[in-house]
Amino acid sequence: MSDRLKIIFAYTAICTIWGSTWLVIKLGLETMTPLLSAGLRFALAGGILFVIIRIKRIPIPWNSDTRWFFMLASLTSFSFPFGLVYWGEKQISSGMTSILFATFPLWVGIMSSLMISTERVTAQKVVGVLMGFSGVVTIFYNDIQFDGNSATLLGMGAVILSAAIQAFSAVLIKKYGHDISPFVVSFVPMSISALILLTGSVAIEDFSVVQFTPLAIFSIFFLAIFGTIVTFVSYFWLLKRVEVVLLSLTSFVTPLIAVLLGVLILHEKVSPQLFAGATLVFLGIASAHLTELRSLLRSRFLPK
Repeated sequence: MSDRLKIIFAYTAICTIWGSTWLVIKLGLETMTPLLSAGLRFALAGGILFVIIRIKRIPIPWNSDTRWFFMLASLTSFSFPFGLVYWGEKQISSGMTSILFATFPLWVGIMSSLMISTERVTAQKVVGVLMGFSGVVTIFYNDIQFDGNSATLLGMGAVILSAAIQAFSAVLIKKYGHDISPFVVSFVPMSISALILLTGSVAIEDFSVVQFTPLAIFSIFFLAIFGTIVTFVSYFWLLKRVEVVLLSLTSFVTPLIAVLLGVLILHEKVSPQLFAGATLVFLGIASAHLTELRSLLRSRFLPK
């Protein structure tokens, strides 16, 4: 399989799987506490990744040059942002969560322009990001409710802060993690984060409300295997090959996938705003990728 096909396959897998995770997180939180749920997810994923790394004999570069990178990546990729998202989604709807987290590409654009000199934030990328964000807002417009409740406002703030922290992490890994295997970039920070989250859970959460129902167990396993291992290994692999701003646009597709799953599985109604929002999302992504699309069309259809 060519690199181009691998990139398309990985990009599609990330969008599809992450599109289902908002709903699965929400289902798991019905009988689980946020930090415990996230911690168990990463602990299980870390254990499986450790087995894969041992089987594939992938070296783990734990030295003075990488320790700071792994620790910072664990805090900014998993510990803080996922703790914030899980807690935030306890306070607001999954649709509102999708809208607020769709600020991710905006944050990535800011971070990459400050941290990576080779990645320029062009006008077409800005237009694409704004158009895609408008599409996400259009899709979930009915979920935009401001009741003035302090818990709701804090939940919204938590999700936005999570998006900003993960944007910093994506740019950090793009800049400093280029020579490290995607399996290792996933495994080490994820394992450290599992320890942090589970310790925090023991310290502050009320376990009397926790029930390991079949749905909660399914949530942990699905999120660990598909929502974490498959997606993050693919994501960190793509970071070596795709501009971080363009890769961040997956956060516009995932809410659309979430809505489509609701239509196909839960038989929810298709509204005109879904089509309008989806059109804006795809136009935004196409606009941001305009240079790459032109290059692809020239190489495919113009005579050599």
